Amino acid sequence: MKTKTIVTGVIGADVHAVGNKIIAYALENEGYNVVNLGVMVSQEEYIAAALETNADVILVSSLYGHGEIDCQGLRQKCEEAGLKDIPLLVGGNLVVGKQDFVEVEKRFKEMGFTRAYPPGTAVETTLADLKEILGLS
Repeated sequence: MKTKTIVTGVIGADVHAVGNKIIAYALENEGYNVVNLGVMVSQEEYIAAALETNADVILVSSLYGHGEIDCQGLRQKCEEAGLKDIPLLVGGNLVVGKQDFVEVEKRFKEMGFTRAYPPGTAVETTLADLKEILGLS
């Protein structure tokens, strides 16, 4: 079985790098091939990297509160690029202010995301979900 590839990074104008490195480290320790695009990543960069590496998942991080804005249209762009079925995961401080995460998650799922995680989600939760999504569990 081929090693699963995950493209990850911090979307938009967000420069929060520490969590991104922790996530990449945890993914690598689980045996994934990690393509870490770093910070200030555009939607187009995620898609180009996913196409170039034949990625199995795109994992988007955002901590500065504008993730909802930055992620709008990502699913449609993936579909246009031929990545119709690629799982999209997103997590962090995705919206400005204190909002009920049930509602935030609903909006992200409506935008075509497979999973959305609130601030403070343990990386183990994401790792378990990835195994399920990729049929590794």
